[in-house]
Amino acid sequence: MKSILLLLAFVLPASAYAHEGAGSVSGFVHPFSGLDHILAMVALGLWAGQRRARALWVLPGAFVAMIAVGGYLGASGIHVPFVEHGIILSVIALALLVAVPVRLSLATSAAVVGLFALLHGHAHGLEMPADASGLAYGAGFMLASACLHGIGIAVALRAHPGARSRNSVISPSTG
Repeated sequence: MKSILLLLAFVLPASAYAHEGAGSVSGFVHPFSGLDHILAMVALGLWAGQRRARALWVLPGAFVAMIAVGGYLGASGIHVPFVEHGIILSVIALALLVAVPVRLSLATSAAVVGLFALLHGHAHGLEMPADASGLAYGAGFMLASACLHGIGIAVALRAHPGARSRNSVISPSTG
């Protein structure tokens, strides 16, 4: 836990502005250009992997769906306040949710993830190159996010292959 917080202390000041000036990269590559996005996406995958059951699909699915909504808002020029602050908060919150056994319902967890996704998507949408296809660019950052989620899920499942669901109010048999 201390090492995660120490890493965040060094990374977050630089990553707060990781989304500025990144508009020339493709939608798929863009999520890999900011450490803030990488950390948040892998942490989300780790959390989903720890929770197991339906969370394996619901949490990444909620994120990918809402990152599309945020991307649309950003590409459309619709202002969303505190986007960069929310992105930093998403990194911290998701890291804490991985590190601390918090009991949130699956619906609440999906809502939290959806809010964070909206903010990440907005930042990506704002930086879409003017000559890019919105559909292709959006599909690219959605796919890249899902890949990063998959990395986190794989690590969590590999670390504890027979583990039961943790920090979830849904039992493994119903969840």
